[in-house]
Formats: sequence, C-alpha cells, structure tokens
Amino acid sequence: MKPFVPSKRELVRAAGIAGMGLVAASFGGPALSEDAKEEVTPPEDLMREHGVLDRALLLYEEAIRKFSAKEDFNPALVTQSAEIIRDFINNYHEKSEEEHVFPRFRKAGKMVDLVDALQRQHNAGRQVTATILALAPESRQEDGSRPQLVGAMQSFITMYRPHAAREDTDLFPQLRDVVSSNEFDSMAEEFEKKEHELFGEDGFEKTAQRVAVLEMTMGIHDLNKFTPR
Repeated sequence: MKPFVPSKRELVRAAGIAGMGLVAASFGGPALSEDAKEEVTPPEDLMREHGVLDRALLLYEEAIRKFSAKEDFNPALVTQSAEIIRDFINNYHEKSEEEHVFPRFRKAGKMVDLVDALQRQHNAGRQVTATILALAPESRQEDGSRPQLVGAMQSFITMYRPHAAREDTDLFPQLRDVVSSNEFDSMAEEFEKKEHELFGEDGFEKTAQRVAVLEMTMGIHDLNKFTPR
C-alpha cells in the first residue's frame, strides 16, 4: 500500500483548521463547525490568478508609457510579459474556466449571455496575444511595428479589465449555485492537478515570481510609486 501524501489544498486546509482551532481554544470559543473546514475554493483560485493578469496588464501599460516617452526600451520584456499571459492566462486559467466553469452555467441555464461574451473575449484575447508576440521583436525602432504593438497591447488591456472584474463580481460568486458540493471539491482538485502538469509544483508562485522579476526590470516593482503625491 502506498503511503498517503496530502495534496497542497489538504495541507492548506489542515493548517488553517489547526490555526483557527488554537485561536478558538485560547479565547474559550466553540469547536469549529464542519462549514469552517473547507478547502481553498475554485473561485478563490481563479480570483488570485486574476491578480497575475492584473500585474501583467501593468507591465503592458508601462511598456506603452516607455514607448510613448521614446525611452530606449528592450521589447524582449514585452515578449516575456506576453508569454506569461499566453501560458498562464490564455492556455491555463481560461481553459480552466472553459472546461469547468462555463459548461456548468450553460447547463443550469444561468448567466448564459455573460458566459458567451466571456468566451468570445477569451478567443479574441488569444488572437491579440499572438499578435503581440509576433510584433514585439521588431518594435524597437519607431518606424517598425511599434504603433501596431501599442495598439494591440492597449486593446488587450481595454478588454481584460472589465472582463476580469465581471467574472470576479458576477460569475465566480454564483458558482456554488450551479454545482453540487462534490463537483465543487473535485473542480478544485482538477485545477491543482492541471497547474502541476503545466507548471510543476507551486506553479502559481513561480508565475507570480516571473512577473515580479519583470516588474523589477521595468521599474514598477515599488508599490509606493503608484500612491498619489
């Protein structure tokens, strides 16, 4: 018999339950209910992945600013940003939504118009990402592909800001209403399994670190920079 090896989600859940139990005990509180013993949920996974998307959009915005200011800027940084979006957002995060989230809403007959619009935007986003990857290498000179590249990055930003916001506020909070408890739990495991297949252990953390390196290189790593003076 193989030894039991807990998954990352089970370890997170166990740590959280243990921590909450210690707090409850120290204050004389009641024992944890079964409702408190929940794993990291699919909406939580999807929302934190939107954090990677948001930070990648900031990289695009900074690239546009540098191009507009005629700064000497290595377009390979745009390529690397687009590769993160392609690999982690287009080919992983969005595929998770298309395979596990959208079909549940369609089957339930709920928010179908929204789901169809989100799917169309996924398709358009992949095309724009391919365009950015194709244009970036030749964009160092102003008379090259730079105007088209800036336009493609801006269109991507313009679409994905409302796209992610609508998913976070309208779609994901309703996911529990269209799946059973068993489906909800298995969906979380499927997300983790796919993440490991594509990116290895700690795939999210590794991707976030790739973004952080690009932020450092492009000079937008200091959060204080975004505070109004």
